[in-house]
Amino acid sequence: MYKGKTIFSQVMDFLPIDTFRRRVKKYKGDHKVKNFSCFDQFLCMAFAQLTYRESLRDIEACLRSLKNKLYHLGIRGKVSRSTLADANNTRDWRIYADFAQVLIHQARDLYMNDNFGIELDNTVYALDSTTIELCLSLFPWAQYSPDQAGVRLHTLLDLRGPIPSFIDVVRVKGYHECLVLDHLIAEPGSFYIMDRGYLSFKRLYALNQASAFFVVRSKDKILHRRLYSHVVDKSIGLSFDQTIILTGQNTSRYYSEKLRRVGIHDKEHNRRLIVFTNNFQLPAKTIAELYKQRWKIELFFKWIKQHLRIKKFFGTSENAVKIQIWIAISVYVLVAIIKKRMNLKMELYTILQILSVSAFEKTELSRLLNDENYKKQSTDNCNQLQLFD
Repeated sequence: MYKGKTIFSQVMDFLPIDTFRRRVKKYKGDHKVKNFSCFDQFLCMAFAQLTYRESLRDIEACLRSLKNKLYHLGIRGKVSRSTLADANNTRDWRIYADFAQVLIHQARDLYMNDNFGIELDNTVYALDSTTIELCLSLFPWAQYSPDQAGVRLHTLLDLRGPIPSFIDVVRVKGYHECLVLDHLIAEPGSFYIMDRGYLSFKRLYALNQASAFFVVRSKDKILHRRLYSHVVDKSIGLSFDQTIILTGQNTSRYYSEKLRRVGIHDKEHNRRLIVFTNNFQLPAKTIAELYKQRWKIELFFKWIKQHLRIKKFFGTSENAVKIQIWIAISVYVLVAIIKKRMNLKMELYTILQILSVSAFEKTELSRLLNDENYKKQSTDNCNQLQLFD
């Protein structure tokens, strides 16, 4: 009989603890803290994510009922909802944001050689945002309309994985989508796939100057002049392939160089899409395929909203909301790391479900996740959103 660590402790062993401690020291997270450290807080919140706890009272009741096992989970401090609520309100959220970025970097290294559906050596990112709705009466600081509140999650998704490369949690009001481009450090040779909310020619020109490529959907009535037209195969869903220059008073000033304008016929929705790109080497078919890959970020948003605890929040302050989101992202990426390092073939959703009911069991993690009973025979008729196929 296995008498080692619990499943939860074995999962947390994949965390770079020394790196976490350095982040805590950087932001003085444990300054004058005696009983409930930042790592205790992280473990409690990660436990809530993995086991689908719904509230602070739920977390407290669950952990206190198993208080004799808390030490084996790695939790050294006494767990109470008041202590956890205070930690979420006062500990610097940047500790957990920085730590999540460390995990993201590890995951990207593991998934960098994965195929994402297009034969292309370049790194390809999809950039988009989603709004996480909040209750206006509980989160008045997040109000963005007379009867709505929420925060916006900007995400740059590496399509090989898919792993979020960059995440920014901001208030919805007063922050236009395209402003996030000012915070990106463009990687030369990489592709950035974006919807029309990010169509800012001033910022696209900055990407061009950094030797990065973009594929962005056009808005209506963008003034331009066609220089050349190229032959396209309309049987594969292409409408046109043009080389243009912008002629609008401001757009021509912000982006004075040539652009490529590609028309795509979306047969599924019976509509025509127009995209701009600064890449003139790839075939128009590949440009169209790249833009279609943007749908993966929509799938990512739907997946995390469905499977992570970011609909109900354990605190009402902006700091508490950001901490919960960042720890949720950390858990998502951690499970993705475990999947790759243990060479697991099952879906991420299945791994999370197994871990959610096995947190306190004392069995080998590798044996648990490689059990033949968990291996799905077919996913053809599965209604669950799928990532990491």
